[in-house]
Amino acid sequence: MSKAGVTKKGAVLLGKHVACDGFDEDKPLRVVTHAHSDHMLGLRQSLKRCEAVLMTPATKDLIDVMKGPQLLMKGNVKTLDYGETLAYEDEQLTLRYADHILGTAQVLVEDAEGIRILYTSDFKLSKTPVVEADVLVLEATYGNPYRVRPFGMMAEGILVSLVEQGLKRGPVYVFGYHGKLQEAMQILHKAEVEAPFVVPEPVFQVSKVCERHGMRLGNCLLLSSEEKAQSILNQHEPCVAFYHMYSRRNVGKETLRIYATGWQFIKPCQKIGKGEYRVALSDHSDFNGLLQYVEKCRPKMVITDNHRSGDALALAKEIERQLNIPARPVPS
Repeated sequence: MSKAGVTKKGAVLLGKHVACDGFDEDKPLRVVTHAHSDHMLGLRQSLKRCEAVLMTPATKDLIDVMKGPQLLMKGNVKTLDYGETLAYEDEQLTLRYADHILGTAQVLVEDAEGIRILYTSDFKLSKTPVVEADVLVLEATYGNPYRVRPFGMMAEGILVSLVEQGLKRGPVYVFGYHGKLQEAMQILHKAEVEAPFVVPEPVFQVSKVCERHGMRLGNCLLLSSEEKAQSILNQHEPCVAFYHMYSRRNVGKETLRIYATGWQFIKPCQKIGKGEYRVALSDHSDFNGLLQYVEKCRPKMVITDNHRSGDALALAKEIERQLNIPARPVPS
């Protein structure tokens, strides 16, 4: 039996007992590496049929506010802190930190033979500790060799500058996904941007979880319950409004609009329309970061996740060509 794999339904299989980020009927343990939808596939099935569903405490808190607390009450949910190990029959499972959204974990399984099997989940290399393994399952979001950001951390400074310039004229709207919005708040708060932050209910609830787990995001005004927040927007006063990317067609028209996205390469910022900018604020490693992780991990075999990315084949080929390590995309 293969030590690791990825099923057509998106379950990352590690050893004999563990499925990550998807349901597999033959695996008694399910790990949710983080609270993004493509990593919560088949969660209801897992809660119903698995012996235990494992995640970090922060991921549990995020799922509770994003999906409602009743969901995780339908199964045996166990939280593990980073570095904490769970023994199941002849295997040991440990969650390791990954820099992505709050609560994200790498998953390490060590079997009875001492073989170390690792799934990175999604990660950004700069603050993610590399875990050595014999078999590595690697995310491949930016696995194409052209997906490189040569400008490093410049995008953060540009985000601050854009917002500060926009505030001179009124509200600034920042659009992104959960996790990335809170990262943007953290950057602006650290830069001491003085304008109030205005957020709708879903963003507010996720932000409060992030603050409970140590992120410093500044003072967020909830639109639905704060008269002050409504008044600021209605009177076109300076503020920074943070909305999920799905809301971009419905709010913030006739204002400065900033899209925080990982799909911005070559330049850290690009003007895409009147008053509209795309800023390269990514919570994934680019192609070079993925290769660097593999090089430092020193695995004997690499599997690239071909369920969540169209670049898994290209990444596997480059790992073999540049690092001389066997690699293949799965599912093929």
